[in-house]
Amino acid sequence: MSEPFIGSAALAAGTLSRHTLRTRYVAVHHDVYVPKDTEMTAVVRAKAAWLRTRGHGVLAGFSASAVHGARWIDPGRPATVIDTNRRRTRGIEVWAGLIDDDEICVVDGIRVTTPLRTAVDLARRYPLDTAVTAIDALARARRLRVEDIAAATDRPGRHRMKRAREAIALVDPGAESPKETWLRLVIVRAGFPRPETQVPVYNEYGVLIGEVDLGWRDVRIAAEYEGKHHRMSRTAFDKDIRRMDELLEQGWAVLRFTAADTEATVIRRLSAAWNQRMPAAS
Repeated sequence: MSEPFIGSAALAAGTLSRHTLRTRYVAVHHDVYVPKDTEMTAVVRAKAAWLRTRGHGVLAGFSASAVHGARWIDPGRPATVIDTNRRRTRGIEVWAGLIDDDEICVVDGIRVTTPLRTAVDLARRYPLDTAVTAIDALARARRLRVEDIAAATDRPGRHRMKRAREAIALVDPGAESPKETWLRLVIVRAGFPRPETQVPVYNEYGVLIGEVDLGWRDVRIAAEYEGKHHRMSRTAFDKDIRRMDELLEQGWAVLRFTAADTEATVIRRLSAAWNQRMPAAS
């Protein structure tokens, strides 16, 4: 067994012996077990928490997002379920609140809030930057449209919807990492026009050169966040250099940011590039 399971059910079915259960598995919650060498990912925590509810709960928040395939979720976060049993359990956060039948779906036999309901919950229950980053990842994984997420806030009887709408208005499914979301939020808050994400750039023959993380086509400015993945292989590194040379040949100004950059350096460098390009845009 590689997935979380109910220990007593496995014993009753004769799938495992008590000795095997005791020596090869570890309890995550009462009567919920995983193999001793299991990596406790956000998905594993979510499934274990749902089993802890004996099927009565509904996975929500980051747990639902993980089950729906969103990336970048901290595996150390407590699992989140909507349940009538509010008893405190280590490693599980229990939410109360209204939930309609059409806001629940089943994934791998587990009851989970739908992607839209999950996005709304993230937007209304977490700090703005945390929420936008999480919804970016979920929207990308499930190909959600921002307008559909916004429409899902119209149900009556829900709390903190003004807060939710503020976060949803900043969401962009084009973000490929939390740092790209961070960079976009810094740019928008500084008063620059909202950039496009994953902007395709073509050469004079109509051949695709590549995509830039964030960009403004009218002024040909690109902003990119350089994570570790850009240096993972020689092939990727060489390809990135060729792409950069071609972007420059096409007249694009490419600003590359790393973990060493602060909000202040992002704004300063982008302001300088924007001021240089404004005559060409007018």
